[in-house]
Amino acid sequence: MGELDEAWAAALSEAEHRARLAGRKDVAEYLSLKNSNDLIRKAGVDWLVAGFTTLAGEANRAGASIQIAKKDGHRFLIGSSTMVGHLLTLINGVRTLYVEAGWPRVPRDGFVRGRGLAIANIRHLGIRTAGQELLLTKTNSGAPAWKSLSGKRSHLHESEMRRHIAILID
Repeated sequence: MGELDEAWAAALSEAEHRARLAGRKDVAEYLSLKNSNDLIRKAGVDWLVAGFTTLAGEANRAGASIQIAKKDGHRFLIGSSTMVGHLLTLINGVRTLYVEAGWPRVPRDGFVRGRGLAIANIRHLGIRTAGQELLLTKTNSGAPAWKSLSGKRSHLHESEMRRHIAILID
C-alpha cells in the first residue's frame, strides 16, 4: 500500500503542476488541498497505529503477552461509506482489540461525516461498550487531532489509549 500511496501522491503533484501551467488555478488549488489533507490523514492514522503498537510493546515488556498484527489496505464500513486504511489487531489470550483507521479513497467510497478527514474504530471483541469511534479533525492550529464521537467528544490522548490496553490485558 505504501508504494501505491507514493504513486498516487506523485500523480496528484503532477496533475497540480499541469493545472497551474494550463492556468487552471481552481483545479490546482483543489489538488493542493487534497494533497495537504491526504498528508494530514496519513500522519493522523500513523500516529494512532504507532501509539497503540508502542503501548502494546510496553505492556509486553512489563509481562503481558500481546500478539500484534497489522494489515494495510483494510476496508471497513461506517454507515454507507467505505473507509480504506489500516487494521491493527492486538490479541491477549481470549481478548482482542481492533484499531481500524482510514478514509474514503475514491468518490464511490462515500465521505467522512462531521467535516472530518478520517475515521477510526477502537473495538474490543465481546465488550461492545468499551469501544470508541474517532473522527480525525484539524485543530485551530491546523494540526490533526482524533476526537471521540462517543460521550463528551473530547480529543484522544495517550491516557485513553492506555485505558484500552488495560482493558485488553485485564
